[in-house]
This record gives sequence, structure tokens and C-alpha cells, in this order.
Amino acid sequence: MTREDTVRLTPLDLLGLGLLGLRTRKTRAALSALGISIGIATMIVVTAIPASSQAALMRELSALGTNTLQAVGTPNQDPPVLLPKESVGMVARIGPVTRVSAVANTHTLVRRSDRTDPQDGSGLTVLAARLDLLPAINARVHIGHWLTATTERFPTVVLGSVAATRLGIGDVPRSGPGPQVLIGRTWFTVIGILAATPLLPDIDRSVLVGWSAAGEHLNFDGHPTVLYVQSWEASVEAVRAVLPQTIYPEQPGQVQVSRPSDALAAKRATENAFSALFLGLAAVALLVGGIGVANTMVVSVLERRSEIGLRRALGATRSQIRGQFLTESVALATLGGIVGTALGVLAAAGYAAYHGWPVVVPLTSTVAGLAGAVLVGVLAGVYPSMRAARLTPTEALATA
Repeated sequence: MTREDTVRLTPLDLLGLGLLGLRTRKTRAALSALGISIGIATMIVVTAIPASSQAALMRELSALGTNTLQAVGTPNQDPPVLLPKESVGMVARIGPVTRVSAVANTHTLVRRSDRTDPQDGSGLTVLAARLDLLPAINARVHIGHWLTATTERFPTVVLGSVAATRLGIGDVPRSGPGPQVLIGRTWFTVIGILAATPLLPDIDRSVLVGWSAAGEHLNFDGHPTVLYVQSWEASVEAVRAVLPQTIYPEQPGQVQVSRPSDALAAKRATENAFSALFLGLAAVALLVGGIGVANTMVVSVLERRSEIGLRRALGATRSQIRGQFLTESVALATLGGIVGTALGVLAAAGYAAYHGWPVVVPLTSTVAGLAGAVLVGVLAGVYPSMRAARLTPTEALATA
């Protein structure tokens, strides 16, 4: 029976030997772990911070209405195409649709005073609006308040941002009578002004009256002009394909549906750009950390030749020497990976919170950081461990 057959080490013994070098050379181990920690922390940061920024950007783009479609009758038709009164309810029954509302052109003029030119409507459109319009177009009230179930039956209006400017109305009092505008032959009281809607400039140039009030005071016939449809973002194109048949089953060709907003295309392009950036920066960070560990382990072999020679003289086999240094390399890299992951998560969370972004730490990058640290430890320790195993006892002790 050979010596190699009699000398055996359990995995726990091998782990103890691998950690021995870290315990006896704490400063060197700390500095070596710092190198891999910086690499892994960099990987976490360069993936988490752009991911948080991306989430904030996606939230802003979604708020603009990237999942909103507009359906209108074919313009310039004689007679004009009238969408069915029941079209809103029919569209609401489409599975992926989350919201649907409508406005209708009343074909009346609005004036600030009865002394202005009766034919001058300042380029503004008077629209009958449903009460659920604002969430369907991602709009909000800037001053005053929106129509309610009570006020929409009376001659009250809400102005778009551009309409308010052109009519010279900049404020709405919280109490007391508000400013009035003349629509047709009826005076309407302004109760609110909308904030700007970047993706819907037509709303900015509109004067919005209640659906019931339009029927009573402006001879509105109840047929919607434009339908605003929100759906799950992944299903926007599918919903767009079925809207004409749903809105006007008899003449679907008379219905035009807008393409998804350019903001949706920008959003998807941004996602792809960020994904490519993540991969490139993560690869660089891991490469830097791996080079640092490999360099540390090579130096460790040179410094510990006497230890290697003594262990070989006492009966340690080449495989045990190789396993010892490989274990030390993996342990060193894993320690650095754990510390680096923690530092990276804390740094990314702090940076995102400072900028008011959602805190997003991709799970894949965290797992990849830890797994990458182990892999880097293995790769970085292969050459130094093989070099240590090749040293004979005489050679190691003679050059120590």
C-alpha cells in the first residue's frame, strides 16, 4: 500500500486547510476579498441603478398613455360616420381592455363673451365628455375639479390647458361663482382646468361639458366621436385589431384606430438598450475581480513554498495540495462575493432612494454575482493550485 493510499482528507479537513491561509493572513485575505468585492459590487450597482432608472422611466412613459388607443369614425365622410351609442359598452367587454371612455364633438362654438365675433371659436372644440374620461386618458385636473354625476347635468365645463389660455381663464375660485363662457346661446360655468396632456393635444384645445348637459343644452345626439381605450400593454396590438369589428360590426371599415403611441416603441427600445448595457458592464466587472483573485493566489503560492514543501515531506499528496489552494481561492472569492453583493445592494438602494426611483435589484444579477464569485474563484485558483502541486518537497524547501 502506497503513502498516497493511506493519507486521506475529508471534505471538512480540506475546507479547514483552505480557510487556514485566510485566518493566518487576515490582512492579505481582506485585501484580496476587497478586490473581488469591488468587482461584484460594481456588477450589482451597474445593473441595479440602471434597472431602477429604467423602472422610473417606464413609469413615466406608462403615465403618458403607452397602452391607450383611439378609435374614430372615418373623417371627411358625407354624411359623417356616427359611432353607435352602445360602442363604449361593447368595447368594455373585450377581455384585455381595462378602461374605455368617449368624447363627442358637439359642433358648437365657445366664446369668452357675447360681444366677440359669433363665428370665432378661437380654434377650440366643445366636446361632450363621459365622467370616466380622465383615467382613460391619464389626465388630471390642475385647478378646480372634474365633472361629477351632479354637475354633468348642469351647464358647467372643464377646460383643457390650451383652451383656458385662449379664453383668458387662469384660475377657478374654490368658493363663489366661477368664470363663465358662452357655448352656443348658453352660458356655462367653468369649474376646472386640466393639466396638459402631452399625447392628446386635442384634449388640451377642448372645452369639456357633461354628456347629459350637452344633450339638453347643445342638441347633442349621444353618438360618440372618439373612443379612448386602455388595455394590457402586451395586448395593445391585439386589441387594436378587433376594435373596428367590435365598435361598428356592420361597417368596420368606417372605424379608424390609432397605432400605439410612439412612447410605447420608445419604451420597448429602452428596455432592449438597458439589457445590452447590463450584460457588458457585468462582464467587465467579473473579469476585473477574477484577475485580482488569480494574482493573489499566485503570490500566495510563492509566499508559502516552505509550507508546501513541509506538507509534501509529511506525506501530503499532489491532489491534496491542489485541493487546498483551490479551496482557498474559492473561499476567498465567495467571501468577496457575499460582501460585494451586500455593498452593491445597499449602494444601489441608497442611490435609487435619493433620486426618488423605485428600488429595483434584479434577482438575476444578485444570483449571478454570487455564482460568478464561485466560478471566478475556481478559474482563478486552477493555475496557482496546479503550480503548488507540481512543487516537490526538495524544490519547495530549497527555494523557500
